[in-house]
Amino acid sequence: MTKVLVAEKVGASGIELLKRHFDVELGVGWDREQVKQRLGEFDGILIRSATKLDAELLAAGTRLRVIGRAGVGVDNVDVPEASRRGIVVANAPLSNVVTAAEHTLALLLALARNVAQADASLKAGRWDRSKYSGVELYEKTLGIVGFGRIGQLVAERARAFGMHVIAYDPVVSAERYRELGVERAATADEVYASADFLTLHLPKTPETTGWLNADVLAKCKDGVRVLNVARGPLVVDADLQAALDSRKVAGAALDVFQSEPVTDHPLFAYPNVIVTPHLGASTAEANDRAGFQAAEQIVAALTGGPVTTAVNIPAIPEEDMEALTPFVPLARALGKIAASLDEEAAIETVKVDFLGGLAARDTRLIGLNVLMGVLAAKGGAEDLNEVNAPALAKQRGISTEDAKQEQVRDYTDLIRVTVTSSEHTATVAGTVIGNLNRPHLLEAWGQRFQVQLEDHVTMFRYHDRPGMLGRVGTLFGAHGVNIVSSIVGRQPDGSGQEPYAAMVITTDVAVPEALVREIAASDGFVTGVTVTL
Repeated sequence: MTKVLVAEKVGASGIELLKRHFDVELGVGWDREQVKQRLGEFDGILIRSATKLDAELLAAGTRLRVIGRAGVGVDNVDVPEASRRGIVVANAPLSNVVTAAEHTLALLLALARNVAQADASLKAGRWDRSKYSGVELYEKTLGIVGFGRIGQLVAERARAFGMHVIAYDPVVSAERYRELGVERAATADEVYASADFLTLHLPKTPETTGWLNADVLAKCKDGVRVLNVARGPLVVDADLQAALDSRKVAGAALDVFQSEPVTDHPLFAYPNVIVTPHLGASTAEANDRAGFQAAEQIVAALTGGPVTTAVNIPAIPEEDMEALTPFVPLARALGKIAASLDEEAAIETVKVDFLGGLAARDTRLIGLNVLMGVLAAKGGAEDLNEVNAPALAKQRGISTEDAKQEQVRDYTDLIRVTVTSSEHTATVAGTVIGNLNRPHLLEAWGQRFQVQLEDHVTMFRYHDRPGMLGRVGTLFGAHGVNIVSSIVGRQPDGSGQEPYAAMVITTDVAVPEALVREIAASDGFVTGVTVTL
């Protein structure tokens, strides 16, 4: 009989679900050596955060087919090694969204009404009624940066208090903002300028680390109150401390910190700072929900059902995987480039056309990697992968479609990606060339060319006139940017379109955004974008 090991304490509902399908053994309290000795007996294992399933333990799990993580993060699982061994790794990403949103509201109210400070004062024997007079939430503006699942739940609850809500997330569609009655900010700066309360709901990525810094705080309203129930590294602690000292920030509520656990921190000494020890996901309901959702995924994996929260790659026929693998980097690059052609627009549709021999294959892996590139260009998520990309896209109001056509001119295989927003449509195309399957960009902005993609790609659209490429090269050289390759595509004669051209440049270092903006704003240029793939 199929056997499942429950290695850590989870809610009874999850265990009961597993027992209805499998032979379940409770290994709560087992040490690492016991797990190692017994893991080979089990087809599945349910864990939380304490069990470290590294390569050594996974090697011992010779029968293991699925790992269920009762929670969001899978840092305690060697996912690449599990994938190599064909083990599905599934988590419970929706288990704590309600809990995190409610804790945000709890801190929002406490911050507005000085609840924690007044509680401590009264228990210390003081009746400081006037000292702890607060402010109402009614008709105040709540600014939300990061409008994913949790941010949207926070917005719904804040509006019930009569708050005006403005949010920034370039990935979420305009329709989703309208459904929730939330003002859609075109830039994060618009949120900072209008928010009385500012809450962060961003993932931790290299781009978001240190997000709330001195520059951002300077753009905020005087007396803003700041909340972070997302990730500690989003906030530069020293900059927040300086803003509190200058009274630019009237108060802060923090549930997460740079390193945890922490019991001694400079911000703890501030009377207008409320702190909690990472309680955002800590409720009995969330813990039970996490166990049950992880158990559901184990049941699905072991009974042939769809594993909807797997964090590793989907199963693709071996023969198709061999043929498709060279196109994976190209697919992700095309998605990222297409989404970057209009940085401000909220994408609503992603279409992928597979032409040539690719059309006869199981192209799900390629489509997923296109979507990953799109999401990465628009902020993505720290746990973005081939399996959860569709769910993340759906949650942001992005629909996907694909089309296949076995006939194609000029190339054996071709991938065309079209992203559509309420304002614009952008299409790019590419293929792989040569024995080393090097990715090449073939089309953008309606112009055709052939250029090998490198790590750093910069593109300009401009009026087709002499000297434009030379101007760009001169400015790049002046800023110490070495050009690896460059190519120009022109509108064909008689096209009836305006005489525009497109320039694609690859470089061995990232091109500064400020330099791209400077060139794009100069005479004859229409727009410019730079992308690190």
